Amino acid sequence: MTIKDFMTSKHRECDHLLTQAEDFLESGEFDEALCKYSAFKNETLLHFIMEEEYLFPMLEEKSGMGSMGPTNVMRMEHAQAKSLFEKMDEAYNAKDKERAFSLGESMNILLQQHNLKEEQMLYTMMNSALAEDAEEIVQKLQNYGN
Repeated sequence: MTIKDFMTSKHRECDHLLTQAEDFLESGEFDEALCKYSAFKNETLLHFIMEEEYLFPMLEEKSGMGSMGPTNVMRMEHAQAKSLFEKMDEAYNAKDKERAFSLGESMNILLQQHNLKEEQMLYTMMNSALAEDAEEIVQKLQNYGN
């Protein structure tokens, strides 16, 4: 499995958790919605940590591009998502269905655009620049956070 394949699959897992949270929210099952939302948030934040603390520094060093290239833009978008999480926490905890849906839509748009950039550009760069260590990198990613 390539770095791109693994990280893209993590994007899909996070997308699925948000969809499940919104399905429960729609049907008024607030406890289940909060549970799935929390899983979505935790998995997304873990994904950001894998990138910011592990993958991005490796790519920056190996490619020589430093931290002011595309990884900087990705970090800024992570920060935007983190600030949205604070608002989503409030909406889910208050069982404010309309606000949770509105913020969820904003999060979904942000993450879909973000993920597309990573999948089309950044992960492709990683596959090239880190190819010789890809198997070991993917193994570490699979155990990240455990």
